Amino acid sequence: MTASTASADRGALTRSAAYASIAVAALLAVLKTWAVWKSDSTAMLGSLADTGLDLVASIATLIGVWIAAQPADRDHRFGHGKAEALAALFQVVLIALSAAGIAMRAVGALVGGERVASADEGIVVSVIAMVATLGLLAWQRHVIRRTGSLAIKTDNVHYQSDLLLNLAVIAALALDRFVGIAGADPAFGLAIAAWLGWGAWRASSEAVNHLMDKEWPDDKREAFVAALAGHPELRGVHDLRTRTSGMHDFVQFHAAVDPRMTIAQAHRVMDELEARIEAEFPGVEVLIHPDPDGLVDEEGAAAEELLPAEPQGDPQ
Repeated sequence: MTASTASADRGALTRSAAYASIAVAALLAVLKTWAVWKSDSTAMLGSLADTGLDLVASIATLIGVWIAAQPADRDHRFGHGKAEALAALFQVVLIALSAAGIAMRAVGALVGGERVASADEGIVVSVIAMVATLGLLAWQRHVIRRTGSLAIKTDNVHYQSDLLLNLAVIAALALDRFVGIAGADPAFGLAIAAWLGWGAWRASSEAVNHLMDKEWPDDKREAFVAALAGHPELRGVHDLRTRTSGMHDFVQFHAAVDPRMTIAQAHRVMDELEARIEAEFPGVEVLIHPDPDGLVDEEGAAAEELLPAEPQGDPQ
């Protein structure tokens, strides 16, 4: 499969997940609007607000994954992968706003001693919402396994919280209406708001890492160096820099070779290193700077030798 074909397949998968998310959010928004009207429940109102923001966030996700799937161009030579991180951050902002709004409504209901008017409609709608959400989560997990999309991951985190949110709504309605516990509905509304706020905090970290070009995890970097280490003509590796943008990985490093090599010989070694990298890390974009062995112009961490030292023989 060529890189362009793989990119097209990934784009189709991420768009399908975004379309599914939009469809589920639109359906649930209609049902929950009816349930809020019938029940006057704070918890259900919080669930409706969350679903409305789900719909907006899912549209943002669709735009983000569509832009991210576009090939590199003259103005964006590294591609458009960071559009997914921007879409994810947009979702985080919406989740945080939703949490704040629900918390304010819940506090007002607690102070005012409000009770729900009806529970049946809210419980039925919440059960339907859970079934629809489970189906959506299953498809999103499939797409994430195939693509690693950050925007879909963030959307998936949000919809996972929706399962607990809908359970909380059912519990709040049942306790308030059938058991007669005053304040149960707004109390659960506050718990939902806190859960959403925590989810927004967690979801923001990966998006920020992508935008800030955070280095690969240590185990991935070590596996990368190990893929290079077996080349017999490579004498050292330093100034390794890595980052991820959307589905694309980028890496650059200095490779030390015999200073007596011709340019053509050094170029051959670089080609062989790129082939090793492609075998272990398909699709990664690599920039290699060849250095004569022993020459290190960098300072600090960039000058650190990364290849494992060769074992020394027993002294004679």
